[in-house]
Amino acid sequence: MCIRIQLSRATVKDLHSCLQSAYQRDDVRLVRRTTVLIDLLVHQMPVAVVCERWGLSPACLYAWQKAFLVHGVDSLVYCHGGGRPAKLTPKQKQRLVELIEAGPLVVGCETACWTSVLIRVLIWREFGVLYNCQYVCTLLHNLGFSFQKARFVSDHLDAAKRLAWLQDKWPAIVRAAKRCKGLLLFEDEASFAQWGSLSYTWARRGRQPEVPTSGKRKGYKVFGAIEYFSGRLFFQGIEGRFNSESYQAFLQRIIAQTTERLFLIHDGARYHTSASTQAFLAAHRDRITEHPLPSYSPDYHPIEYLWKKTKKRATHNQYFKEFAVLTVSVDKALTYFATHPDTVLGLFGLYCEESGLELQQAA
Repeated sequence: MCIRIQLSRATVKDLHSCLQSAYQRDDVRLVRRTTVLIDLLVHQMPVAVVCERWGLSPACLYAWQKAFLVHGVDSLVYCHGGGRPAKLTPKQKQRLVELIEAGPLVVGCETACWTSVLIRVLIWREFGVLYNCQYVCTLLHNLGFSFQKARFVSDHLDAAKRLAWLQDKWPAIVRAAKRCKGLLLFEDEASFAQWGSLSYTWARRGRQPEVPTSGKRKGYKVFGAIEYFSGRLFFQGIEGRFNSESYQAFLQRIIAQTTERLFLIHDGARYHTSASTQAFLAAHRDRITEHPLPSYSPDYHPIEYLWKKTKKRATHNQYFKEFAVLTVSVDKALTYFATHPDTVLGLFGLYCEESGLELQQAA
């Protein structure tokens, strides 16, 4: 005979509260035990399924279930199992997290980035606890931190304009492009150096991999534009400098290849805002509507992801003895993206996720 146990709403709520509390205390054993009981008693999962999922024996599951039915949430507790007690209390750890997230400058350090040595000093100064430097890394990992490369952010950013772009201007541009079935183009430029680019690769420990380089400072300049709705890619490579004339020639090329109205989004580069380019855009106002991005906002430009992927395919850890070999490699990579619009469309998902723009806003 199979007996089904039905918990009251209050009991289910208590179980979820215990689970949340266990997460906050970083009590892994109690998180597992509470989750198992929720699977068994709330979601009514079969014992065999729960055993396989968690690697536990049926006897263990029945013992936990019995203890909970007899003692309720009071059974969800573990006594200290021995070993050295933690030097920092849960409240002190929470305070440490707040200090780290505030940044070194806030707590009086003359740097913008944390090191394990600085955090060791911080813990000693704030809580009177002196950790081994190596254990500080383990502690930080357990608190949800990781060692990452920092990135520069311009101090010229206008937060109000950036917010207005995301919340007001960008959705309006999308709606206007949809109404007239136009092409919504993100345009940008990139330079690919003949000396190549470096990336991580596997190698024997202690033997840093080497990539030959010609050392020539010449670069292959590329104009690019990706279409928001279809993932269509337009590109044109040049050997000279980026200037108003070459930019207008690229736009003229797009006009010749399309019949739809073009909604052009680009940054504030000089050849985008020059008098010559503005005159060109005015002369083609029946085909092109210009929308400049907020200043110092490359993170709002999805084509940046395309340039990174192009370098990964075309120049990472590669040797270009001749300039022509570089141009062929870059053109080959860009041709791949031009013939795989679904891959380009995936870049807009990254754009919406990292820029803070909700996908449904653009729908």
